Amino acid sequence: MEQKIIVRIAHSGDISYAKDITDEMESSAKARGTGIAKRSTAYVAKKIEEGKSVIAHTEDGTWVGFCYIEAWQHGQFVANSGLIVAPAFRKSGIAKKIKQTIFQLSREKYPDSKIFGLTTGLAVMKINSELGYEPVTYSELTDDEEFWAGCKSCVNYEILKSKNRKNCMCTAMLYEPKK
Repeated sequence: MEQKIIVRIAHSGDISYAKDITDEMESSAKARGTGIAKRSTAYVAKKIEEGKSVIAHTEDGTWVGFCYIEAWQHGQFVANSGLIVAPAFRKSGIAKKIKQTIFQLSREKYPDSKIFGLTTGLAVMKINSELGYEPVTYSELTDDEEFWAGCKSCVNYEILKSKNRKNCMCTAMLYEPKK
C-alpha cells in the first residue's frame, strides 16, 4: 500500500530534517552536474523555525521534500528556493504540490511582493509557468547583493561573474502580483 504524503508549512518540530535536506540538496546538485547555492543546516533550520518553509513527509515521518522562502529588498521580492525531493519520491508529482504550497505561503506572507526563482530544471520551469511565473532577464530580479552572494557556492558562479550578473545557466522566472 502506498503511503500518504503530507505537504505542509514546516514548524520547529521539523528541524530534525534539516541535515537530510541540505545533504540531499548537495548530492542532487552534484549528481545532475548543475549549480545550486549551498545552504547550511543552520540556515535551513532557521527557515523551518521562522515558518518560511514547506516540508513533505510520509505519515510515518519519512522526509520527502522541502522548499523555503526568503524576502529581499524589504519585501519587494520573495524567492522560492531550495526545492528538493528525496530520490525515492521523484517523478511522483510531489514537487508540484510543494511548489504550490510555498507559492501560497509566499502570497500570504508577502501579498504585494514579486516572487521569483532561478532554476535549471525543466520540470520546475513548467510548474512555475503553471503558477503564473514568466521567464525574465536577471535585471528584473532583486539587486540585493546578499542574494547574489548566495550564488558564490554554485559551480557556475564564475559564469555569472563573467556575465556581470546579466545571465547564467539558470533560467530566471518571476511572478508579479496583479496591481
